[in-house]
Amino acid sequence: MPFPIRSASLRKPSGLFAAAVAAAALLLPLRSVMADQSAAPALTVSLVTPAERDWPETVPASGWLKPWQEAIIASETSGLRVTEILADVGSVVKKGQVLALMSQDSVQADLRKQEAAVVTAQANLTKAKANADRARQLRPSGALSDEKIVEYLADEQTATASLTSEEAALDSQKIKLGQTTVTAVDDGLITSRSAELGSVVSSGSELFRLVRQQRVEWQAEVSARYLARISEGLSVDIDGPDGRIQGKVRLVGPSVDTNTSRAIVYVALPEDIHPRTGLYVTGTIELRTTPALTVPETAIVFRDGINYVFTRSEDKRVRRVRVETGRRNGGEVEIVSGLDTSARVVTSGGAFLSDNDLVKIAGEG
Repeated sequence: MPFPIRSASLRKPSGLFAAAVAAAALLLPLRSVMADQSAAPALTVSLVTPAERDWPETVPASGWLKPWQEAIIASETSGLRVTEILADVGSVVKKGQVLALMSQDSVQADLRKQEAAVVTAQANLTKAKANADRARQLRPSGALSDEKIVEYLADEQTATASLTSEEAALDSQKIKLGQTTVTAVDDGLITSRSAELGSVVSSGSELFRLVRQQRVEWQAEVSARYLARISEGLSVDIDGPDGRIQGKVRLVGPSVDTNTSRAIVYVALPEDIHPRTGLYVTGTIELRTTPALTVPETAIVFRDGINYVFTRSEDKRVRRVRVETGRRNGGEVEIVSGLDTSARVVTSGGAFLSDNDLVKIAGEG
């Protein structure tokens, strides 16, 4: 008799073999498509050769924009009331310009009184001088005693001294009258006003404060290790509130902060630049010019804390190269190490590339 079970087991392998053949037939087109895709360019890129530039070495710094010099305008007299204020914060003033007025009534009264005292002293001197002249004329005749002659001559000297004293007091009153008019001590910008209308001021009270000549400087904090290389006249590039500002080192501070190990470098700004004071800004101080191998900033790919660039090989594939970067200037970055001067570097799109990718070169057929 036939054995159906054995017959069925003999037919089963033939079915599996047929299925395997069918699966292989299906996979062949897929492998062909994948092979075609792997041979297609990943991206169309542009290439550039690293450029050799002469760039200055720079020192980073940060600090405050402050007045070059401040002038404090204070009251020179006391006990007078402010009657008029002619300048406010933000006013640009000229040297000698009137800023405020004080009451003059009491000062003018004292001035008139002192003028009268001078007239009296002049009259006393005239009388004393006449007596002294008569005494000198009569001395040879003996008509006057020596004691009386000495008295007349002494009265003349006393009257002369008294007139000098009264005239000096009159000058003092005139000065006090002039002090009732508060004027600017220099050209500049008013940054503070303490004067209040109607207030009675005392001698030495601050009324106004101004930035002399509107000159602002940058007080940059720099690490002490750079001080030996920083000198007066070096160029400075400042990231100002309204754009970049070019300045010059005016003075290098003579001391170093013991807590921060940083020193102040005073940077003069152009006279026509008037940024707001009190702003904290950053910048760089240019030291000396040295060669730099540079590529566009867009060529740098930053991954896992490391800088890379992609370079093209002979088979139109790209290689990922680790590089060390340095200075940056005008959209370019310095390559300190890792790149040859003859390399062809991908200028952009590196973030979408992987090592050994096939690429198409822009401009090539």
